[in-house]
Amino acid sequence: MASSASAERRKGWWWRRATECAARGSGTPCAPGPPTRRCGLCGAVAYCSTAHQISHWTYHKKECTRLEEQMRHVDILSDFPFTFFIEDINQESRCSFFTSKGLHQIGLWKSECSCGSLAVSMNELWLNDNWSLPSSLCPCAEPKSQLSSCLSCWEDYYQWRCLPLDSPVALLLHWPLTVYHCFQLLAAQGSISEVKDELNIHYLGPEKELLQLGVFGELLALFSGVQIHMDLVGPAVPQFRDGKTVSLCKYLPCAEQDCICKSSCADSGARRLNGKCVTVHIKLHKGFYHDICRNILKDSYPHLIIAPNAGVAAYSSWSPTIELIKEMGIPAIFTDFCEEAANLAADCISTVTSLPLRLPIQINPFRQPMVVEDSALYVPCYSNCFLFGM
Repeated sequence: MASSASAERRKGWWWRRATECAARGSGTPCAPGPPTRRCGLCGAVAYCSTAHQISHWTYHKKECTRLEEQMRHVDILSDFPFTFFIEDINQESRCSFFTSKGLHQIGLWKSECSCGSLAVSMNELWLNDNWSLPSSLCPCAEPKSQLSSCLSCWEDYYQWRCLPLDSPVALLLHWPLTVYHCFQLLAAQGSISEVKDELNIHYLGPEKELLQLGVFGELLALFSGVQIHMDLVGPAVPQFRDGKTVSLCKYLPCAEQDCICKSSCADSGARRLNGKCVTVHIKLHKGFYHDICRNILKDSYPHLIIAPNAGVAAYSSWSPTIELIKEMGIPAIFTDFCEEAANLAADCISTVTSLPLRLPIQINPFRQPMVVEDSALYVPCYSNCFLFGM
């Protein structure tokens, strides 16, 4: 666990995130400026005025105790081993953090900046990106040793990949590490069949990941000797990428031109299985899963389904997808930004399926170690923060 001083600094940084008035849209217009009146009981919601706080109590009192319990998890969820996180605790925004690291609006990091535009970035040649970091700070080559046991936290991963804790790569690697963790959870539960040579994953609702596909090359190390097939399905896939396939047979390179990751040795040393190069194949599909799943299944039947930062309770389009997943009988894991969203999603899933969750709500140890800005609630909020499965 982090020291109390470190926890307080982290808590303080997270505490300054702006939110919107909890009573917004419920009647009278909000007062100008950010909301400053916090609920004195849970501290999870804020209001623009006393009048809005009073009028909203009829609704808020039903959730206040639940949110108060979630707020107690602030220190647990902000407990990361990274020194880069502590060093830059007083940064005002994501953009200022990336500027301090020389990564602002650079390559794969662009979509992590709060000023970034996903629509513009979608047209860029993301396959030519690299870590924009020196080799000492990123996993650009083969690991020095094979995994002898399951990774259980970021510190395990960094030690295995011989990375210093001031490397910010976890801010992007939470995508493949969450995939790895979901598989390990289902395997330990006996919910997924043994995978030897090939692993098929249906990955639903990608957004930022579409601009960071190169980081999924780390699955080559996490699933040594296994051919990975991922079908990324969602409305955010650009029309001109629909049906396109990306093949990753090497790790995302570093920024050094003379590093071994740029040499022919890296190519000749690529992992091989039965004489073939082990690859992460990623195919993109535009549309909702329940609309186009039948066509995808002709070529790829999944071992598991993953839906990161799904927002199940926020989008009615998830209901037919959940019905389809139940019909298929394939284990599926969803993640969300905060515990409240996960609880609401779990209720939606149980309502649709009339079944309890296969995997109860739990903290994802490989959540992104940077708070989400401008959350509607003050509850701890991180990308891929909580996970749960059906």
